[in-house]
Amino acid sequence: MNAVVMPAMQSAQSLLLDPWGLSNRDFDRAIGEIMLHQVDYADLYFQYTRSEGWSLEEGIVKTGSFSISQGVGVRAVSGEKTAFAYSDALSSDALMSSARAVREIARVGQSRRAPPIQALPAHALYSGIDPVASLPAQEKVALLERIERMARQRDPHVVQVMAGLGMEYDVVLVVGSDGRQCADVRPLVRLSLTVIAQKDGRRETGNAGGGARMGLDYFSDELLAEYVDKAVGEALTNLQAKAAPAGEMTVVLGSGWPGILLHEAVGHGLEGDFNRKGSSIFAGRIGERVASKGVTVVDDGTLPDRRGSLNMDDEGNPTQRNVLIEDGILRGYLQDTTNARLMNVAPTGNGRRESFAHLPMPRMTNTYMLAGLEEPEDIIKSVKRGLYAANFGGGQVDITSGKFVFSASEAYMIEDGRITYPVKGATLIGNGPDSLTRVSMVGHDLQLDSGVGTCGKEGQSVPVGVGMPTIRIDGLTVGGTA
Repeated sequence: MNAVVMPAMQSAQSLLLDPWGLSNRDFDRAIGEIMLHQVDYADLYFQYTRSEGWSLEEGIVKTGSFSISQGVGVRAVSGEKTAFAYSDALSSDALMSSARAVREIARVGQSRRAPPIQALPAHALYSGIDPVASLPAQEKVALLERIERMARQRDPHVVQVMAGLGMEYDVVLVVGSDGRQCADVRPLVRLSLTVIAQKDGRRETGNAGGGARMGLDYFSDELLAEYVDKAVGEALTNLQAKAAPAGEMTVVLGSGWPGILLHEAVGHGLEGDFNRKGSSIFAGRIGERVASKGVTVVDDGTLPDRRGSLNMDDEGNPTQRNVLIEDGILRGYLQDTTNARLMNVAPTGNGRRESFAHLPMPRMTNTYMLAGLEEPEDIIKSVKRGLYAANFGGGQVDITSGKFVFSASEAYMIEDGRITYPVKGATLIGNGPDSLTRVSMVGHDLQLDSGVGTCGKEGQSVPVGVGMPTIRIDGLTVGGTA
């Protein structure tokens, strides 16, 4: 299906402003109302989101959903204090009502007037296509039916298949008291696949999927086959898995999705708000060694079409490539506008929010470790006895202490430099910063995840990307069931 793609500002005008008779005059009135009192900064965040989802199980469409949400968030910032109101009504009266509510912060706030922000060129990392309209409904269901058939035909031990398809068309407009007015159109698609395999009365699960900021034509037959191979392969591997041993051992993390451990155990600790408040284990440590030589971690929101990428963050700042740890040395934190002002540094393009009904805060985009020089095979060969973690499920981390616990959904034992047999029930237990100092080998095989990551913070969820090359970590605690 051919789609007409409009420039972002034109899309914002047609969806967020024209239907409600809103114009620059209304923006000026609302921001002027807030700035009557002594506040540092004010902004308006307009958003229109159209989303659709389908799920298939046992060859039957079990759920189908469609929703449209729209509204505006109004914010005033004074010193360390923030006032916020939002409305799902887009009208001049609703805008003014929210503006009057937030300006009250000035009566108890502090004034720290920010200098004008220099306008930077916007990115064009993805098209403004509407993925919801990129295929008719029957073809969306047919896509799920196709991947289900492929999974069942892949192996006779597959007894159940569940597949889901999600699409989102998101249009945002940011208007700031510093004169900025910028818009973005953000497409997003995601496909998930879960298979259950059974043998000799034992049942195991495998998962796969992916997505991007593209239309549904992203999911080619070749890509669907990759998902099927991964999900079915994981389930069949786990059918043969033995109980994982416990104890301290060398751990090798595979490339790609295992970067979720880096995201959780290290990335959150590098978000600026935790460091300004002193609650992160990385607080006050810029310029210090926090990881082994050869470990470089970046957060890059400028990767074309990636799930975690944005042309601009949710405050209107262009995203950028931020080097957080360089060759083991801590170089910086992720910042939104407010936190950057309070720390007297520049924003890094990481102000993100779940929707117009939420406040922005420093958040990751695509966070990953850069490639090293080692052959992945040589990393395996270097291990006398250890664990190879190829894929991860859930995990938890304490930002203050850096302690983490992660469960491996696909893992194998390494014995005398060879991967021998799969294990089940392995958990990795450690401390994020301490684990980075134990990295002894970094492979050259950097991969990013397939486009499935979602990050939660303070009740807000946003799409993100993760990645890493194969790495060796010495002396990590493995919790097992053997």
